[in-house]
Amino acid sequence: MRVARKTWMKRTIEATGVLRLAGHLRRRGVAILMYHSVMPEPERHSTTLGEIIHSTELFRREMEEIARNNNPVSLDDVLLFVDGKKQLPARPVVVTFDDGYSDNPEFAAPILNEFGIPGVFYVTVGCLDTATPPWVARLRYAFHTTNRPCWSVNGSRWALGSAADREQAFTAASERCARLTGKTQETFVSRIEHELDSGALPDQQRLMMSWDQARRLVSQGHIVGSHTMTHPNLAHVADEADLRFELAQSKSRLEHELKAPAIHFSYPCPILQPHWSARSVQICRELGYRTAVTTNSGPVYSGDDPLTLRRVPASKDLDELRWALDCTFLGRAM
Repeated sequence: MRVARKTWMKRTIEATGVLRLAGHLRRRGVAILMYHSVMPEPERHSTTLGEIIHSTELFRREMEEIARNNNPVSLDDVLLFVDGKKQLPARPVVVTFDDGYSDNPEFAAPILNEFGIPGVFYVTVGCLDTATPPWVARLRYAFHTTNRPCWSVNGSRWALGSAADREQAFTAASERCARLTGKTQETFVSRIEHELDSGALPDQQRLMMSWDQARRLVSQGHIVGSHTMTHPNLAHVADEADLRFELAQSKSRLEHELKAPAIHFSYPCPILQPHWSARSVQICRELGYRTAVTTNSGPVYSGDDPLTLRRVPASKDLDELRWALDCTFLGRAM
């Protein structure tokens, strides 16, 4: 009953336009939306990407809403805005994607192009190099498709009899893996795949975008930025050399493949908090990144640190998206 009343109240407020009017009277802020994957049939990939997939139908409706009732802007515009060098129109919105899935250029980009919306695509560079999905997808698939009754590590044991059991075990493994990088991370994931008798993910070779697709995104006016080499949680990477490698090597590879400076970065947030730190921000600055987005929710204002920009999680419901944008422009985190 409470949920129904809350939904009714939200829709009533939206219908009256109260939040939208209040947002126009507040300090001008930017909403940076965070997406991951867009597919025609999300349910077919639930064992690999889980809940991060938007259907193409919903994504089209959301982009139409952004183009019709908001003002799409580029991340380069936002950089000038936070530096105090440019004014933005009312209700400015940036659309971003994390990880670098092949559906981004295949399904999302044509919709963005149709509505004239510039996108930002943050790619996990090592995954593009090897055509291998991020460790999160591999672990999710291993735990949710195995026939093994249990999984053990370092003396701890997790049952795998139910969906809830599998999710608990997947979370426990992810908390360990998020701290690892490079070969150490690959060894950990491969061992679990072997222990759980997990085969290759369905369409594994096509799950990640290619460098040719990344270059085509740039040619269409979109931005391709870094999401590290191997998708660790940078705030929990103990060795500074590993942390610096994740940031520097991904930047170097992007610049080599795209023949242009790589100045935009997105902090992976696979699990655990925080997902960025003063140390990671400083290394980003030293390496020449000009912007870095987080998963901390809320608007971006002029004067904010461009290396810790907030974002707004993309909703799976059009009314929820409208509500989230209205709240963001009102200065509220969702």
